[in-house]
Amino acid sequence: MTDAHARDPLALLPLTPPLFHVLLSLADSDKHGYAILKEVESRTAGEVVLSTGTLYGVIKRSLAEGLIRASAAGSDERRTAYRLTAFGRKVALAETERLRAIVASARQLLQEPGV
Repeated sequence: MTDAHARDPLALLPLTPPLFHVLLSLADSDKHGYAILKEVESRTAGEVVLSTGTLYGVIKRSLAEGLIRASAAGSDERRTAYRLTAFGRKVALAETERLRAIVASARQLLQEPGV
């Protein structure tokens, strides 16, 4: 893996929805897997429910890409907490901007004529 400071966050876009939700769930605090699952479900009012298999696949990929790291805070002998890295935050922000541009374009295209 190369130095995260030299990496372009845009190179990882677009993110899969599960990956984006996991990064968002770690934006405000360290969390272990179960807390990530519950936070995603709560934030989306139950519209997104990640399976444990999906979650741990995303975690494995995110660790390898340097988007998240294991954290001592919140970890214990039975579970590991995860923390968003500075690079992970840049990637999540880049995805947020990509999605914002898509929504803005869609709104403009779908707006009724004369409105």
